[in-house]
Amino acid sequence: MTDTQPVLELNHVAFHFIKRKGYFSKQKYWAITDVSFVLNKGECLGIIGRNGAGKTTLLQLLSGIIRPDKGDFVNHGYTTTLLSLQAGFIPYLTGRENTMLNGLYLGIRKSVIKSKLNDIQEFSELGDFFDQPISSYSSGMRARLGFSIAFQLDPDVLLIDEVLGVGDESFRAKSTHKMKEKILSNQTVVIVSHSQSTLRELCNRVVWIENGTTRAEGDTVSVLTAYTSFLKENQPIQPK
Repeated sequence: MTDTQPVLELNHVAFHFIKRKGYFSKQKYWAITDVSFVLNKGECLGIIGRNGAGKTTLLQLLSGIIRPDKGDFVNHGYTTTLLSLQAGFIPYLTGRENTMLNGLYLGIRKSVIKSKLNDIQEFSELGDFFDQPISSYSSGMRARLGFSIAFQLDPDVLLIDEVLGVGDESFRAKSTHKMKEKILSNQTVVIVSHSQSTLRELCNRVVWIENGTTRAEGDTVSVLTAYTSFLKENQPIQPK
């Protein structure tokens, strides 16, 4: 159930990267140019847009990994974590040590993190690898650990980048079920996905990002209908 208690607010936010042009010159690349919306407590907000629209950069802003170059971003005192297949760990530290660091970064007390280590190890199905360096993990093992940390440490806001189920088929089924269960409870979630069926099932509202700008924001059905029409109108012409 959602309410009107704001958790995160963006007001005309913009962010740029520096790109190299040759050996001696650089230029600004504006990944986000003008994005505004409010995330309310207890809602699941969907983010949709074409590849390169700025969706992943937006999640990094919401998580506090990067800060906007223009506009205002306000976090009203809530912990956030980004669940992404690209989320990084420190390679030479073990899964257990990376879990502790992730929890401390979220502002969770050390005693609380320690009390959940066994649950994280069990849920991730890593076994003895939990105490091995991350550098020895496969990409699937890293994804399972990242998912388990985000799921078990239970931050105020969960940011999901294009992933609900990770790992092999059995773990994917388990993680998908648990994540949908969490989303459909009172968890506050922002989810980036190209799957319109997923967004229709889970989200209260959707924000459509196009070329780094908020193109539309509102109820899920209306925004996805407009987005689908846009895609049909802008399909590349196929050669005859």
